Amino acid sequence: MFVRLLIVFTVLAALVAALAYTKYSQIQRDIAIFSQPMPPPTVAAAVVTARTWEPTLAAIGTVRAVEGVDLNNEVAGQVRDILFESGTLVKQGQILLQLEDDVDQADLEGLRAAERLAQIKLDRNRALLKDRAVAQGDVDETLAQLDQARALVKAKEATIRKKAIRAPFAGQLGIRQVNLGQYLAEGSAIVPLQALDPVFIDYALPERDLAQLRVGQTVQARVAAYPDRLFAGSIQAIGPGIDQGTRNVPIRARFENRDLALRPGMFARVATRLPAQDAVLTLPREAIAFNTYGDSVFLIEERDGKTQVQRRQIRTGAVRGDEVAVLDGLTAGDRVVVAGQVKLTNGQEISIQPAKDQPDQTAADQARPE
Repeated sequence: MFVRLLIVFTVLAALVAALAYTKYSQIQRDIAIFSQPMPPPTVAAAVVTARTWEPTLAAIGTVRAVEGVDLNNEVAGQVRDILFESGTLVKQGQILLQLEDDVDQADLEGLRAAERLAQIKLDRNRALLKDRAVAQGDVDETLAQLDQARALVKAKEATIRKKAIRAPFAGQLGIRQVNLGQYLAEGSAIVPLQALDPVFIDYALPERDLAQLRVGQTVQARVAAYPDRLFAGSIQAIGPGIDQGTRNVPIRARFENRDLALRPGMFARVATRLPAQDAVLTLPREAIAFNTYGDSVFLIEERDGKTQVQRRQIRTGAVRGDEVAVLDGLTAGDRVVVAGQVKLTNGQEISIQPAKDQPDQTAADQARPE
């Protein structure tokens, strides 16, 4: 019995020893692995380049028609003819709508008859005046009657003309708002009319930019309806004053619109182009860390045969697309980290993986000044 127990304890002791040895070996392997230095993080790099820079002043604006009205009638009447279709292009002076004017035409004939009678009386009295058969007062009275008759004829002709609604300028019509046979009171809305070529874009810029603005300056715009298209125009007018609420200066730019792509009311992103500047240092926007304490980048340096990074404070300027102008803190040819900055610290060794469309190390060395 004792021998059996001894054998059992011996076997258990051997199993425990084997398990302990196995665990010890695993711990030693883990210690060896973690004691090895971590591989340097891989980052993408960009080279600071000097190029010709065309700065712009960005703003948002609204497209407006050069001429735009809601046509209405000056005199009341019933619609006799509608001579247009919604959305069509019309010429200046084209008749769009005719109100009923039969009664006015009949009244005009009567007034013209009265005018002719007054003219006959005046001619007869002037002839009799030579023979002293009538007094000068009779001639003056008939002359006044003729003038009155002529005035009534002109007034009636004006009323008849107002019953023919014409396009005050060339443009495109909107949606018709009247129907045939409808009675229109004075001032009733008939149809919108917009002149769409050219068009204006109204926008505003901060007052600090006023000294950089001038009439005729090139302006570019984009609209949501045509995201891949760039519209070109120029400043036509700069407001004489500054808005006290926003401290902005109002600006109006003129754009050619032959294909009628720009429509009144569109939201537009506007860029006012400034004179080009030579040898401006630029960096991709993603290379810069923007914060309230200043902008910074991770500068790539070679030290003791190792590629390391150091945080460098810089001063940035204007932004154009994905590029940012660098005013201070870097020189042409410097390399900075463009991706992977979050995991970096000062003096840390790195491995560089060139980003797409970025120069490699050889190109960077060639670009670095002597």
